[in-house]
Amino acid sequence: MNSVPRVLAVLDELLRGAPREERGALWQLSEQGRELDANLVRLPPGGEVGAHQEDVLDVLLVVVAGAGRIEAGDDSLELTPGTVAWLPRTSRRALTAGPDGLACLTVHRRRPGLTIRPPASAPAVPAPVRAPSREGGEPPCMLDLVCPGCGRLSQDPEPVFCSRCGERFAEG
Repeated sequence: MNSVPRVLAVLDELLRGAPREERGALWQLSEQGRELDANLVRLPPGGEVGAHQEDVLDVLLVVVAGAGRIEAGDDSLELTPGTVAWLPRTSRRALTAGPDGLACLTVHRRRPGLTIRPPASAPAVPAPVRAPSREGGEPPCMLDLVCPGCGRLSQDPEPVFCSRCGERFAEG
């Protein structure tokens, strides 16, 4: 790992260079050996990330352009450029962009990679029951659970929005 500080991105340039209607992660931290993940996420005017809960990671959200709000239970938190919001793990929240859209940097601890572990001594929990595909039979893989925007595997058997980047999953 190269442990020399360096500039990885200029967020204003990334925002100016991407089409205004482009949604999802415009940039992702991808350095090898890192302990953090970071994404520049943009929602178009009126775009939303539906109500969801991140059970494993705290997320720091920094608004870099536009405006919007976070709905968290009975609370509505206004977001404007320069706002820094903490989204603690296990909190339920939804995000909505204002009339000019919303661009924010999200930062959190890096998720551990997927691993295959030996069976535990306790009985295994059965996998979620999945509906047969339209073509018949069980789906051959879990590609329908992979976010089209950032590639995260959803734990929800019928995801609507990605809890990492807000991208909408294809309707089944």
